[in-house]
Amino acid sequence: MKKQAIIVGAGPCGLSAAIELERIGISCTVIERGNIVDAIYHYPTHQTFFSSANLLEIGDIPFICKDLKPRRQDALVYYREVVSRMNLDVKPFETVTSIDKEDGRFTVTSHHERHGTTVRTADYVVLATGYYGRPRNLDVPGEELPHVSHYFKEAHPYYRQRVTVIGGKNSAVDAAIELEKAGAHVTVLYRGDGYSPSVKPWVLPAFDSLVRHEKVRYELETEIVRIETDRVVYRQYGVEKSVAADHVLAMTGYLPDHGLFAESGVTIDDETGVPSFDEDTYETNVEGLFIAGVVAAGNDANKIFIENGRFHGKAIAETLRERNGVTS
Repeated sequence: MKKQAIIVGAGPCGLSAAIELERIGISCTVIERGNIVDAIYHYPTHQTFFSSANLLEIGDIPFICKDLKPRRQDALVYYREVVSRMNLDVKPFETVTSIDKEDGRFTVTSHHERHGTTVRTADYVVLATGYYGRPRNLDVPGEELPHVSHYFKEAHPYYRQRVTVIGGKNSAVDAAIELEKAGAHVTVLYRGDGYSPSVKPWVLPAFDSLVRHEKVRYELETEIVRIETDRVVYRQYGVEKSVAADHVLAMTGYLPDHGLFAESGVTIDDETGVPSFDEDTYETNVEGLFIAGVVAAGNDANKIFIENGRFHGKAIAETLRERNGVTS
């Protein structure tokens, strides 16, 4: 009987894993709570990737792009094409609610808002759930207010608005630049003492120019105290200050959601958030349950990207090829 696998997460790394497993004869179903590459869809509209197009390729399908570094829209088109050409079985808008193992097989339960609950069984499970769905909270009073968001999509709604951006890395800097272009009055509050070394080198000069010409206010060594309906209160050099704000964008990063891991019996390191797994096979401490993509890095999302996480599926496929005695 043909072996079956369920991939949880239809990001580039999950799709890559599905392709590689299909190539060794394992039938795959990919379950995704949004639609394919949902995290990329939620990037800012004009987002440009760090990586060149060839470093985002999966399934040996060329990523043809007019620019060296593709934009968000280019990637969306490319990954849709990959799914179509490889005829991948993707179940969009289904949220996996539980993963159980009994007698060597997994039972995966998922829920669709309109179609209800579906139960599937499989020999293997690959968790490729990414990290973008769970913001790294500030844990300050007022963070739950309606004018506070951890996501930035498009600058236009903020025209002539006072916007406070919290954070100083790529997402914060990119947002600040786009907001200023759209006519927003921008203040950036960053806990660091200078520009973050992680900011993209081709973006930093533009941001630095805005700061030097006082088009963007940039406050360093700040600690957020609370968020009010019309201002952000922060502490700087021991003094409590505030800045008026119609909108607050807390661009403070994201964390993986370990709910499914813990429920499935996967051990998680309390300090690093790294699941217990073999670095050669990507198999967790639960036999037959693998991980792929940025979730393997735990709380440090700067270790694994599409360009290296896309190869996790090949390692998983090679492991299962040898285990099942599949000839090349």
